[in-house]
Amino acid sequence: MNEIQHNLRRLDLNLLQLFHALYRLRSVTEAAHELAMSPSAFSHGLSRLRVALDDALFVRQGTQMVPTTKSIAMADSISLALKLLGETLERGQTFHPSRSERTFTFASTDFTAFAVLPKCIAAIQKLAPHLSLRVRYADHNIPLDDLRAGRVDFSIGYDLPASSYAPDIVAQDWFVDQYVVVSSKNHAVCSEGLTLESYLACKHVVVTPWNQARGDIDQLLDDLNLQRQVAVHLPTVLAAPFIVGHSDMLMTMPRLAARTLQQAAAIALHTPPFAIPDYCVKLFSHANYAQSDAHAWMADTLLNTTLQ
Repeated sequence: MNEIQHNLRRLDLNLLQLFHALYRLRSVTEAAHELAMSPSAFSHGLSRLRVALDDALFVRQGTQMVPTTKSIAMADSISLALKLLGETLERGQTFHPSRSERTFTFASTDFTAFAVLPKCIAAIQKLAPHLSLRVRYADHNIPLDDLRAGRVDFSIGYDLPASSYAPDIVAQDWFVDQYVVVSSKNHAVCSEGLTLESYLACKHVVVTPWNQARGDIDQLLDDLNLQRQVAVHLPTVLAAPFIVGHSDMLMTMPRLAARTLQQAAAIALHTPPFAIPDYCVKLFSHANYAQSDAHAWMADTLLNTTLQ
């Protein structure tokens, strides 16, 4: 018996699900609830895992269970192993959306989430009422590590040059949108007709979700040897339409998101006074999982949901 076999025989592999849940949720109570266990049974399993791996694995700090260095080093491998095992077993079974109780995890910015998820979730709930969805903030346009480790099933992002896509990432076109300029309803300049000169003379609000120094529109204007006045940088889109609605500032953003925000804020939409390439939203997943029945069904459901 080699060392790997010896180590596996010492370990109850069911305990890896316990590890995975606690690593993600940082709470014994929440992790036990997710696994349909009592907190005491969960704690007993954690004790067994600590003995088997000869490490505390998680230490309590305030209300959270914080992973040790060894846990952090093992987490991605355990997550990927569980994901691959689940997908392998799933391929031998037919996925029934109406009966499935599995959880799909999405990565998205609030910008794409509020624009596309409401209609998508409504469509999913009609077809698969027992499915659960977890949405986490995307810290990159394509969160490669999360997709590869199986922490995320799908990422919703926008188009990038083809050379930017890793070979193990599946990128599916979702929909194409046009940019619009957003102003307050009573904006004096826009009410007279927005021109390139007036656009550049106004101040602007820019959302940069990953703390970029500049927005995509600023890079486009650079190529045209033009420059606008950016007065406000925001990490999320939530406050942006209300700032624009109560000021003389402008914001340039995709039409679908702007129309959704128009229901809540006193804003008006205008055609940009210069050419802007279309905004292409893509659905990203990892090649290891993209061919499973469950992933294929979810991707098909999302891509066929009417958003416009």
